[in-house]
Amino acid sequence: MTDWIKAFNPGSPITTEAEAESAARASAVAMFIGALVGVVSLAWAVANPAELQAAVDAASAANPAGAASAAASVQIGLWTAGGFAALQLILGVVQWRNPGKMLAILFMVLVIFGIVSTAATPLIASAMPNIPATPIWQIALSLIVMVVQLILLIAGLRGIGRLDRLQMESAR
Repeated sequence: MTDWIKAFNPGSPITTEAEAESAARASAVAMFIGALVGVVSLAWAVANPAELQAAVDAASAANPAGAASAAASVQIGLWTAGGFAALQLILGVVQWRNPGKMLAILFMVLVIFGIVSTAATPLIASAMPNIPATPIWQIALSLIVMVVQLILLIAGLRGIGRLDRLQMESAR
């Protein structure tokens, strides 16, 4: 357990190839966390259809003709969320087996975008009073999870870089 804590720490020194590989896999753990959050969010949405219906009602209040479109958008959103959770899981497995910089950098950019957009949610909600507001506890929890993912991705990138250098040195 202490080996994993050391591997997940972006500031810990990496001296061996095994330590570098463990640190590189931290980026895969960040992807697994994203997949888990996606599945939990999807399950929450499916288990609470009243909240989904309230969102559809709020969206169609301003435009009654768009009610069918709003209901279809909810279904498309649920399927898309499930697809993204599955994609994150698959990419996490790929990253676990063969840690690479491209996936780690891609997910780092996505997590940073998620942090910025989640932090802006209260401002957007205050500008649009007719839309249902996201509870502040949900925003805070999302930000905490994304910061943990960002730390793991940074540790993973450090591990990937060190693993590449160690493998190049041993090949010489």
